[in-house]
Amino acid sequence: MNEPAGDTYDYVIVGSGAAGSIVAARLSEDPDVTVCVIEAGPGDGHPWLKLPAGFIKVIFNPKLAWQFSSEPTERTGGRRIPLPQGKTLGGSTSINGLVYNRGQREDFDGWAALGNPGWSYDEVLPYFKRSEAFVDGGDPLLRGHTGALKVTLPHWPHPVCEAFLQGAQELGMPLNPDYNGASQQGVGYFQRTIHKGWRVSTSAAFLRPALHGRNLHVVTNAQAQRVVLRGASAAGVVYRQGGAMHMAHARREVIICAGAINSPKLLQLSGIGDGELLHDLGIATQVHLPGVGRHLKDHFSIRLVARVKNAVTINEMARVPRLWGQAFDWLRGRPNILSLSPSVVHWFWQSRSGLTRPDLQGVFSPASYREGYVGMLDRYPGMTCGVWQHRPKSEGSVRIASVDPAVDPIVQPHYLDDADDRLTLIRGVRLARELLHTKALAQFREGEVMPGEQVQSDDEILDFISRYGVSSYHLNGTARMGPVSDAGAVVDARLRVHSVPNLRVVDASVMPEITSANTCAATMMIGEKGAELIRSAV
Repeated sequence: MNEPAGDTYDYVIVGSGAAGSIVAARLSEDPDVTVCVIEAGPGDGHPWLKLPAGFIKVIFNPKLAWQFSSEPTERTGGRRIPLPQGKTLGGSTSINGLVYNRGQREDFDGWAALGNPGWSYDEVLPYFKRSEAFVDGGDPLLRGHTGALKVTLPHWPHPVCEAFLQGAQELGMPLNPDYNGASQQGVGYFQRTIHKGWRVSTSAAFLRPALHGRNLHVVTNAQAQRVVLRGASAAGVVYRQGGAMHMAHARREVIICAGAINSPKLLQLSGIGDGELLHDLGIATQVHLPGVGRHLKDHFSIRLVARVKNAVTINEMARVPRLWGQAFDWLRGRPNILSLSPSVVHWFWQSRSGLTRPDLQGVFSPASYREGYVGMLDRYPGMTCGVWQHRPKSEGSVRIASVDPAVDPIVQPHYLDDADDRLTLIRGVRLARELLHTKALAQFREGEVMPGEQVQSDDEILDFISRYGVSSYHLNGTARMGPVSDAGAVVDARLRVHSVPNLRVVDASVMPEITSANTCAATMMIGEKGAELIRSAV
């Protein structure tokens, strides 16, 4: 196949998201190397990408986010579940819910135990610390305070949130000021990538500062078409920009950081994947790696809604004339809803007795969205308590549907396919309902709206979950890490694609198992560690 002309760099990176921006910045610290970043979306100058409250304005905007969706199943009520992924500089860190949540020690120790040396908690902790600057204290042995990524607490006092915290403690949950510290268990306020009222994406924290050097080149509105192999080795990336085809040649390595959907898609388009799938689509198999696109996991979440009395919630604050006051507070640097993450309070707990660590994550906010209206708050005062299962057993796949890179792949997470997942989430709904019915919250609770008091049995709760559950946008595992003896592994512990020299994957798709957390923080850690692995290979 003919290759278009193009420039040559030491490293070519596909994707500028949670990992890609960090990899690019770290590699470009060496003035003797050149780095090219290929980003499918535009720059991140849109104001809604900067303001935390702009989350709901951009996540379903096809110009700024890939509008993927799952295949429908009986477990999702025959629905396609939206799976938006960032499509701009900073990737999903420019459009996500801004939560900073690493996961549990056991997650990473589990990665190492699966045959991935160097990935235990103690070994990855320095990379978490390297990125972050936790503004609100924390144990210096466990938290970073000098990194580029500002992490803060909301400092937004609200009576309904405080009552929720008190109610959770009634149920035995300890107040935990730092779930990213020694223990995740308990209840408290979410840590967010927000600083002085602005979103802190990996583009803002890492990529843009690195552009002050002369050895980093960023190409936007450029969709990667395939990785070019010369012999068995990766030699560059063909991409389309402005209707024309170009190629970025790589002297040293091609690094795919395109995310858990686009990374396996690009590998498959390049002839790297399951040979039977590639043959059926007329793609010559370059390397038979059946694990490419498999082992997809995600957190399937469900939210309960109740009406609020005796308090003003975000639902009312977001409407004129109160919104004007919130905007004024934002300009003055005072607590306001414009600089909040969508989820304000967290809770981590066990779905049943006998467990040694939380298997549920919950969210709470004094706000609620109108049923059937994307991004529209309810007209009445409302509060939401959501929950998902930390470590689902159900897994799915990502596979290309066409040789045309413009065609979306087929994404099938198989949500709730495993019976244990269904039972755990049913228990999670019951616990979320208990949290909304504590004595402390009684003064603000007017009545349950979703699912409604009439929904009581396990079957009724499961039906509610099936009809209203959504993705938490934590997709991962589709190019998972593992030794060469593991037939389903795609990359080794140094993130090198098996049997393809000079090609790595560095993003959430390499996770051997899903973290007990929002996956963004761990993906940034993977970017930090991946960059060091790449630099040490020279």
